[in-house]
Amino acid sequence: MNSSITSSTYIRHLGYGARRKLSDFLDPQDRWKDVLGSIRRPSGDFMYSRLHEKRFERLVAQGKSPTQELLDDWGTSNSTVGELVDILKSHQLLAAASVLLPVEDVTSAESQHISVAPPASALPTRLLGEREEQPPPAVTCVLQPQAPVEDTELGLSRFPYSELMEITGNFDDRSASCGGSRLGEGGFGTVYKGLLNNRPVAVKKLNPMENMPLDELQDQFNQEIQTLQVLKHENLVNMVGFSYDEQHLCLVYAFMANGSLLDRLACSDGSPPLSWRRRCSIAEGTARGLEYLHQNHHIHRDVKSANILLDENFVAKISDFGLTRASAKRTSTTMMTERIVGTRAYMAPEALRGEITPKSDVYSFGVVLLEILSGLAPADENREPQFLMEMRHDIDDEDEELTLQDFVDKKMSDWELSQVESVYCLASNCLHDRKNRRPTIKQVLSEIHGVVKTISLE
Repeated sequence: MNSSITSSTYIRHLGYGARRKLSDFLDPQDRWKDVLGSIRRPSGDFMYSRLHEKRFERLVAQGKSPTQELLDDWGTSNSTVGELVDILKSHQLLAAASVLLPVEDVTSAESQHISVAPPASALPTRLLGEREEQPPPAVTCVLQPQAPVEDTELGLSRFPYSELMEITGNFDDRSASCGGSRLGEGGFGTVYKGLLNNRPVAVKKLNPMENMPLDELQDQFNQEIQTLQVLKHENLVNMVGFSYDEQHLCLVYAFMANGSLLDRLACSDGSPPLSWRRRCSIAEGTARGLEYLHQNHHIHRDVKSANILLDENFVAKISDFGLTRASAKRTSTTMMTERIVGTRAYMAPEALRGEITPKSDVYSFGVVLLEILSGLAPADENREPQFLMEMRHDIDDEDEELTLQDFVDKKMSDWELSQVESVYCLASNCLHDRKNRRPTIKQVLSEIHGVVKTISLE
């Protein structure tokens, strides 16, 4: 037992030694499944399903510990050692519990309000939540914002909320394709289309959420404005202005006519498939935007295809900067945070532990490259494996039937194998578990630019 560990210690802060000892107790006889089947979300719903269990089972064939991977995953929800020990005790896994705390001193599940669930066989199928950082906050009806930064300082327009209501048809929730204004869901809010001075714009209305306290929503709002005030680049989305009153927070952007990369890869709303040439151009533009961010000591922290928007010429624009972090010392070294944020299907191992580093953006971009190659969603609860990032293990395993040619999007016909192999190799390097073994975004951009040049010469 480590004397520095208490019942309130976050699981993600457990050291390697404690995790290794736990895996020695739980990996044999698959006792980790008892733990997995007993974990609930703060809402009381089960966190893991039978499909999740199968995903963890596959890790054994890769030489990984399912216990350690489960702890990494569960740790993103700010779970504590006290919760884990109560679950271990409920299954009479006292030796494992004693690795963390003296068993006789552990607070009972009842006093800690921990719900112990039945085995995983009774679990419904549920996709991993993208954000499970905090328990639901107390309900508050009115947002009490801090004093806003004046628009004269920002070089942005400040709009009355009534004007944004007017141009979006009172935030008409019908889809824009059905005559309404709603374009989709963005980071922490809903996005609507409007017409401002005869120019189409996208208005993101931020919405309070169960797991996002209002003061944190305010922080996301301020962070987005401050980031896009300072950083200007062809491959970053352009902010037009904002609206700020005691009840509503809205951000106004230039309208992106071709939506998100996620939707275009899925051919949503009947859009035609993206060509290989166009996909590589989008990848290069995204890498340029990330290189600019990293050169200016900013880490995006939520790189994903849904946050890569495409203008009328399919130029890539990185969006959603509410989670972006700038180093106080203007360096790009690793920082730590108590709050785990991001999208699970794109998150690097160190990001799950609370580390903030540019190499986590590189990892997430590796997942985007796999999406570009395959046209598949980053996560699918009806697919095995569930996470796209894990499919590369099947491709690289000669004993598996999946080949790179099988992996390539069948809707795309203009690709060359040598170019696909180059992009796949780059994606695999970006997805290395050890951050120091991943390329920098500058190296990534160089590799993609080389592929784009090859396509241009054809």
